[in-house]
Amino acid sequence: MIHSDFHLHTSFSGDSQTPMKNMIEQGIALGLKTMCFTEHMDLDYDPQCPENFELDTESYLKSYLCYREEYKDKIDLRFGVELGLQPHLAETHTKYLASFPFDFVIGSSHLIHGIDPYYPKFFQSNDENSCYLEYFESILENMNAFTGFDVYGHIDYIVRYCPNRKDNYSFSEYTDILDEILKKIISIGKGIEINTGGFKYGLGHPNPHEDILKRYRELGGEIITTGSDAHVTEFLGYEFARASEILKNAGFSYYTVFKNRQPEFLPL
Repeated sequence: MIHSDFHLHTSFSGDSQTPMKNMIEQGIALGLKTMCFTEHMDLDYDPQCPENFELDTESYLKSYLCYREEYKDKIDLRFGVELGLQPHLAETHTKYLASFPFDFVIGSSHLIHGIDPYYPKFFQSNDENSCYLEYFESILENMNAFTGFDVYGHIDYIVRYCPNRKDNYSFSEYTDILDEILKKIISIGKGIEINTGGFKYGLGHPNPHEDILKRYRELGGEIITTGSDAHVTEFLGYEFARASEILKNAGFSYYTVFKNRQPEFLPL
């Protein structure tokens, strides 16, 4: 069983209105043992986006510390962040992470050369296959510039928003570049996540796809965190029983949690 959710957003993230307290109480009700908040920190974001993704980290930390103390006998709370990676932000991100006592850092690709594929305009000038390829190439660009994260988030995030979504997407079409990404992640001692938000978006698969999770394990990948990517309480710990089976089928007998940026492996 999976008892830890390591990808969560509350009202400190620009795309959530859920109070942290509500998320904690729901986690306790679900029987979670550990929750790690990973609020969005996306500097230099797509200007067409109406939300502000620059995290007020001081306020976030203050609230987190208060709730960690309040609920210390009921659940283990961890302090994390989800960085929106772009190559030119590498130095800024390095300084930022050194300024706060994070337990866990997700590095994610939300923008493809300055554009979020959440918006339809990204797909208007190229066919979907070219868009997928550009997204995966951007992940490599990000990692070549910055390796200060612990896991890379939802590696095939773009699938959530493609016009035809999963219909034109398969691991086999992008084997070469996905292998390059996974080998790079493993070589630098980092990990990936199984993000059950893909089920919420109706993909029928987690992010990344089961085939990518299996390939990661085949290549020797060991670090794998579990996250719902919940922005509301209803999706906290979403489809974790299903995620557990997917990980077992991919060859894992454990999942990973982090404290003070150090991994710990727990049995499935």
